[in-house]
Amino acid sequence: MSILQSMKKAAEQVTGIARPGRREIADLVRRRKSNEFRFNDDGLVPNHPFWPLVVYRGAVKLPEEFDPAAVVEELFNANGWGNSWRNGIYDYVHYHSQIHEVLGVAQGAAKVQFGGRKGRTLSLKAGDVAVLPAGTGHQCLSASGDFLVVGAYPPFGTYDECTKAEQHDGALTTILKVGRPRKDPAYGSKGPLLVAWEKAALPTPR
Repeated sequence: MSILQSMKKAAEQVTGIARPGRREIADLVRRRKSNEFRFNDDGLVPNHPFWPLVVYRGAVKLPEEFDPAAVVEELFNANGWGNSWRNGIYDYVHYHSQIHEVLGVAQGAAKVQFGGRKGRTLSLKAGDVAVLPAGTGHQCLSASGDFLVVGAYPPFGTYDECTKAEQHDGALTTILKVGRPRKDPAYGSKGPLLVAWEKAALPTPR
């Protein structure tokens, strides 16, 4: 997170200025169908063997009276996805083998490669939300100068960053240990994510 964004976030949390409340957040969510993408293991990036990348287009309204990053943070937090950060997306291929991740675009636009070499390039813009199951490769290929993302995580799992071929085999084991989240980061307990990530495939952690 940049120093500016870090200071801005801290000030908003203390003062509440430009930061929506829980009731306001409910009015800023647009119901969208899920776009689902499944990727094969490419030898470097394992991806997830059962669960797809889920993308919601234009899921979040970003009115001018609020800081857009704060809107996305509060939405994710309301649904139990925390430890949020503000930044871009790394320009090299990486994935997380021990935790799921949600990326919400607060400003600007970018082209992001998901799934590694055998994956797919998607254009993301402000208001879009992408939910990555553990193992999903991602890399920013190009972005506007104002591109800003809020990332967050479910309340279980451990953040790690995998980039090397020698991490692949171990990741195949750890990915399967990351359970299904209890809530969709955008739509809560009745969100499409919970259907896309079938409970039968992996257990929900207790």
